[in-house]
Amino acid sequence: MEITRDKVIEALGNVIEPDLKKDIISQNLVEELKIDGNNISMVVNVVNPALHARKRMQEAVSFTLKRVLGDAINVETVVKGLPAEAKAVRRKILPEVKHIVAIASGKGGVGKSTVTANLAGGLAKKGFKVGIVDADIYGPSMPTMFDIVGERPQGVDVDGEQKMVPVLSYGIPIMSIGFFTDPDNAVVWRGPMAAKALTQMFTDTHWGELDYLLIDLPPGTGDIHLSLVQTVPLDGAVIVSTPQEVALADARKGVNMFQLDNIKVPVLGLIENMAWFTPEELPNNKYYIFGRDGVKNLAHGMNETFLGHIPLVQSVRESGDIGRPAVYQENTIVAKAFDELVDRFVTEVERKKSKKDDK
Repeated sequence: MEITRDKVIEALGNVIEPDLKKDIISQNLVEELKIDGNNISMVVNVVNPALHARKRMQEAVSFTLKRVLGDAINVETVVKGLPAEAKAVRRKILPEVKHIVAIASGKGGVGKSTVTANLAGGLAKKGFKVGIVDADIYGPSMPTMFDIVGERPQGVDVDGEQKMVPVLSYGIPIMSIGFFTDPDNAVVWRGPMAAKALTQMFTDTHWGELDYLLIDLPPGTGDIHLSLVQTVPLDGAVIVSTPQEVALADARKGVNMFQLDNIKVPVLGLIENMAWFTPEELPNNKYYIFGRDGVKNLAHGMNETFLGHIPLVQSVRESGDIGRPAVYQENTIVAKAFDELVDRFVTEVERKKSKKDDK
C-alpha cells in the first residue's frame, strides 16, 4: 500500500485527545508530519504533558496508523504539552471564574494550606467571591481548617448534566479530595488515578461565578502538578516557603517549574511563612528562629515579586485546628498580616493581567 499524506491524516482523525475529547487532526494538534517510504514521524501536542499521558498518546498514534496502513510501517511520535496560551484557548473549563491561582510549595510543612485558607478568607472578607480546590491529594487540609470534616458535596442538574456542588464554609465554596476518602486511611493512588480525581473536581463541579478560585496544590514538583496545570487554565501561581535554606532550595525549584516551556504560568509572587516567632505575652518581640528574610531575598534574586511575611503565632495553629482561619481574628497581628497580604495579592493579579493584555 502506498503511504500518502492524505491517508495518514485520515487515520490520525481517529485518534482522540483525552482531555479535549476531540480528534488530534480537527484540533490542529499534529505538527511536522513527515513521510519517507514506510517511515512516519510527527509531533503531537496534548493538554496533559505528564509522562503517562505522553506515552498513551504515542501508543494510540502507532496503533491507529499500523491498523490502517499495516504493521510494516515505522512510527516516530514526539508528544509535547500545549503552550499555556493555546491551552487556555482550547480549554472551556471554568468559564465563569475570573482568576484561577495555584498555591504551591517546593516542600511540605511550610504552611501552604494555612496560607491558602487565610488568603481565601481574606478575599471573602473584602467582598470577593472566592472558592478553594483542595488538590493536596495525600494530605487534604481544608475540611479541618474550615470545620467541614465529614461533609459531602451534593448533586445538581446543570443543563442536563449531573454536577457536584461544593461545600460552603464562611461563604466560601470548597472542594476537597478529603470529602471522598476516609480521614483515618492513607490515600494510596498512582499518578494517573490522582490526576483523574483532581481533574473531576474542576470538570464535574458546578462552581458558578467566582472572582478567584484558589488551588491548594500538593507539595513538591511531581507528575500531578504537570497534569493539573495543563488541565486548568491557570492565571498565576504563588509560592509559599519558610525562610531557612533547606526550604528555599525547594521553593526555587517550584518557581522554576512554573517557568518551564510546557507550563509557562506566571509566578504572582512568593510568601514567607513563619517569618518570625512572636510570643503571645510579648507581642512586640520577634524571634527569627528559621532565619531572616530568606524568601524575600530569594524573590528579589529571581526577579519575582515578594508578597509579604506571615509571622509564626500560636493562634494561627489554634484557628486552623478549630476550623476558623486566623484572618477572621479581628485586630490581631496575624489578621493584619493576612489582610495586607491579600491587598498585595489582588494588586499583583491585576498587574499581571494588565501586562498580559498589553502584549
